[in-house]
Amino acid sequence: MPPAPELPAETSAQLEAFAGLLVQWNERINLVSPRDVPNLWHRHIEDSLQLASLITPGDTVTDLGSGGGFPGLIIAITCRKGALRTPVTLVESDQRKCAFLREAARICKADVTVVPERIEQAAGHLAPADYVTARALAPLGTLLGWAAPLLKPEGKCLFLKGRKTADELTAARPDWHMSERIFQSRTDPDGTILEISGLKHT
Repeated sequence: MPPAPELPAETSAQLEAFAGLLVQWNERINLVSPRDVPNLWHRHIEDSLQLASLITPGDTVTDLGSGGGFPGLIIAITCRKGALRTPVTLVESDQRKCAFLREAARICKADVTVVPERIEQAAGHLAPADYVTARALAPLGTLLGWAAPLLKPEGKCLFLKGRKTADELTAARPDWHMSERIFQSRTDPDGTILEISGLKHT
């Protein structure tokens, strides 16, 4: 399990600002389930924070299906080392959510690029990244197909997954060569973090 990151006061304040903005926007567009709002920090922000400890500050990240900013925008806000920031590309097809992501990035001074396209379209022109991330987006086999053209040869996938991780790996292995590490989630007893490297289609 990756260690919990120690956040500077400025970063914590930016996360507070992000949370406040999300609650405001959530009254107009569905960024998170209304029942999750009282537990926003634990359910969404702390869950996404787990990936920050696995990413090298300054490396590039492409986040698929960014939605309300999880995990990509949280990574951009928190994964820093001094003045070195982590540039994150947020791929999201919902234009209203893209508007939220741009406003949240502006308020939190996060180094992000919002790509308002479907993942399949974005893959045709985005530069390969050091990491590809996603949270609660699609089965693993589908995620790997999306991630492969967006990943540098030595890059890694970081996916926040649920209790069916082992089954999804079994289903995906016939089509992919890969090495994987599985970490237990700190925020969900049934959750896992799946780290994949050496990804190649068979």
